[in-house]
Amino acid sequence: KRSVVLVDGVRTPFLTSGSDYQNLLSHDLQRYALQGLLQRTALPVSEVDHVVVGTVIQDVNTSNIAREAALSAGFSKHTPCHTVTMACISSNMAVTTGACQIAAGQSDVVVAGGVDTMSDVPIRLSRGMRKSLLAANKKKTTSGKLSTILSGLRYFGLELPAISEFSTNETMGHSGDRLAATFGISRRDQDEYASRSHNLAHQAAEKGKLQDVLTVFAPGRSKPVTLDNGIRPSTPEQMSKLKPAFVKPHGTITAANASFLTDGASAALLMSEEKALSLGYTPKAYLKYYQRLTVIFIIKL
Repeated sequence: KRSVVLVDGVRTPFLTSGSDYQNLLSHDLQRYALQGLLQRTALPVSEVDHVVVGTVIQDVNTSNIAREAALSAGFSKHTPCHTVTMACISSNMAVTTGACQIAAGQSDVVVAGGVDTMSDVPIRLSRGMRKSLLAANKKKTTSGKLSTILSGLRYFGLELPAISEFSTNETMGHSGDRLAATFGISRRDQDEYASRSHNLAHQAAEKGKLQDVLTVFAPGRSKPVTLDNGIRPSTPEQMSKLKPAFVKPHGTITAANASFLTDGASAALLMSEEKALSLGYTPKAYLKYYQRLTVIFIIKL
């Protein structure tokens, strides 16, 4: 099979939900990432064979968010685009989907990305109210429509999108707690790992090593967004003071050692090795293998 390479990748700053991206829709945020990738790599859109984007919570208005974001970013309307979803590894699925297309010879150049905007999750009316509104739409007279709508008011209510899985009603936090218990990963181990991750991320940001981060000019903000705002430098001792967030009172996952609800988007340029070299790109990494939840790129030094 053909070698699959990573040419380059970018991302917006990752922000806590309800902060500086609250006026952006998901496809707008993904557009920033796609445009940033095109600008950084100087890639002509005519070279892109496919665009695939991963997302967790979809808006019905932009259910194929890959297509909407690509069009608004300036990609050709003739370029196929599709969206994948697989909980928190949706963007990984986008990358492996693109890699498989290249390895199989179906594509030479694939843009793979991921986006979620927890600041703008879709909120629906209750199912009973929705059924009443749909029934009212079929009525021929105004009085019939009004009567049907009024009869449905007894079902009035809102349905917020859950971050739990539909079939099990379990969140990733609950699953993580069960996994930690199964493999004997202590609260101390998790706090130390989280503390190290946050501290290293803070140091990398301070030293300007996060070269993949784009600048985003978010609507309603006087200053451009240039940094992640969820990095929290701390010590394991500070983290140990927090109470379990999911399995109470004996769980080990807390608000400190778990990820926050995030707004952000990313985009990566994948190519076959021969295509990348023919276009004058130097691959940053080669795809070695992937298995289930893990994608392994080998960096070429």
